[in-house]
Amino acid sequence: MNKALLCLVGAFALASSAATAQTYPSKPITLIVPFAAGGSNDIVGRAIGKKLSEALGQPVVIDNRLGAGGVIGASAVASAPPDGHTLLLVSSTFTINPAIKKSMPFDTLKDFTPVAFIARSPLLVTASNTLPVNSAKELLALAKAKPGTINYASSGPGSINQISAELIALSAGVKFMHIPYKGGSLALNDLAGGHVDIYVSSLPQVLEIVRSGKAKGLAVTSLKRTPSLPNVPTLDKSAIPGFDSSSWWGIVGPASLPAPIVNALSTEISKMLTSPELKRFLENEGAEAATMTPPQFGELMRTETQRWIKVGREANISID
Repeated sequence: MNKALLCLVGAFALASSAATAQTYPSKPITLIVPFAAGGSNDIVGRAIGKKLSEALGQPVVIDNRLGAGGVIGASAVASAPPDGHTLLLVSSTFTINPAIKKSMPFDTLKDFTPVAFIARSPLLVTASNTLPVNSAKELLALAKAKPGTINYASSGPGSINQISAELIALSAGVKFMHIPYKGGSLALNDLAGGHVDIYVSSLPQVLEIVRSGKAKGLAVTSLKRTPSLPNVPTLDKSAIPGFDSSSWWGIVGPASLPAPIVNALSTEISKMLTSPELKRFLENEGAEAATMTPPQFGELMRTETQRWIKVGREANISID
């Protein structure tokens, strides 16, 4: 290809990108939330969708495409045209699935384009009032003294509750016994009733029972304390130096999403995350608004996927 033709191709590509940026979005955007209505993923997705619609001047339709732990909804986006009109709300589960499923209909890193990070929320290590510990340090000491006797609840095999509890156990060199439930509410009931020892959960799910004294908050899993429970220390400072893990939310699109569309969406979402209204909304959900560039978000997904695959392998977690 001669130099003149190369210049012509380059000019055409630049013009095409500019036109894409100017005409996007040209129709309503579908934001697929791969979980049921009413949960934390749905609540965050609807808040972002409302603000995004106001910013872009097109309706943002929330499509709750649930099933298979988020895989069905994600598959729909992986196969959608890369025009920015079909997006996916992702959470920590998105990077956990490759660790717990033997086969996936897509590659979480290759078949999606990172668009925008939204927020993160620490998990809370809670204990039953019947368990004779009052701190994470005492919990781990008891686990070492009586291996395998302390049990933990989860909302089901492969859940963030299970894999996070196993990450804590592996990091501390202890063993816990897993008791899976068919949903978080059932696990919470048995935690409050003293039928299980510990539960590692998202903040919104357990805030009420900890604040009411029905269970004990031992530690948060992030590197800094949460304003929701300022007196609860971090695992990093109280028991496992360097421990850092959080649940999070973000937006991705299909692979090969044009850079002008990615940049337009990322810019608008970053702007809305600085608004006091959205910050307060996320804080009420136990989350903290945070921004990243699309490449930074992509790197987070890569490192999280690798970490959970390692935990899944070492703890022998599989749901297939």
